[in-house]
Amino acid sequence: MSTTTTPLAPAPPARRGRRPNYGRYGLELVMIAAAVVFLFPVYALITLAMKDPRQISESPLSPPVPPTLANFGDAWTSASLGPALLNSTVITVTSLLTLIVLGSTGAYYLARCARGLGYGLYVLFLLGIVLPFQLGMIPLYKLVDDLGWLGTYQGMVFFYTGIQLPFTVFLYTGFIRALPQDYAQAALIDGCNHRQAFTRIVFPLLRPITGTVIILNAVFIWNDFFTPLLYLGGSGKETVPVGVFSFVGQYVSDYGLVFAGLVLAALPILVVFLLLQRYVIKGFAGGLKG
Repeated sequence: MSTTTTPLAPAPPARRGRRPNYGRYGLELVMIAAAVVFLFPVYALITLAMKDPRQISESPLSPPVPPTLANFGDAWTSASLGPALLNSTVITVTSLLTLIVLGSTGAYYLARCARGLGYGLYVLFLLGIVLPFQLGMIPLYKLVDDLGWLGTYQGMVFFYTGIQLPFTVFLYTGFIRALPQDYAQAALIDGCNHRQAFTRIVFPLLRPITGTVIILNAVFIWNDFFTPLLYLGGSGKETVPVGVFSFVGQYVSDYGLVFAGLVLAALPILVVFLLLQRYVIKGFAGGLKG
């Protein structure tokens, strides 16, 4: 009786030890250093806002022990941040709504409905992005003055809409070109006109780029200092940056109040950014595909 033997499988080669990825470690160290550089001003801002004058004079950058929140209440009252926040909110929200309506509808026309004319108009909008608005500050101021809108909300909304509309149209146009046209064409076949197809089909698909438009324009409008100082100075409708500026000049020796006022001024737009930041990458990615 013969027996058959199966050949043994060859032994696997011995694994070599992995070499440490020094490039990856170096990149991580660079990113950590960059994070420290960017976070240090935030740490200093919050730390100084939660210290009394004695703690600031002794050790300005050490952690506050014990922390105090009295500076925030004093800054809110002394800087009249309540009316300033209301003014900034009204101007920012109204400008954003106007930009979204005009920018999205104009971009839909440029991306889908227009032919040769659409390309020329699109180039004009691009020129509006390239040219700095400071070149037209004097004519714009004269125009707003002739309209009787100096010191009013509508003057600021008119200014911000005109300045930010080219950038808004640019973002929306790139995103709409990347969207498939099947849904809108199906709506047109079913009897919808272009306005109905846009409002019912296309605009709900623009949620990522709309979030990007809101964040970028809101940060610019909320943080703008020069334009409200020029258009709203002395009207009682000054925005947060102008209110903080006057407050800093009045309480320049009390750094706790100054930094508490800065924290309160930056907090609303920071919350909006944290809530909508995930739409920024989606919006730019969708636009780059087109």
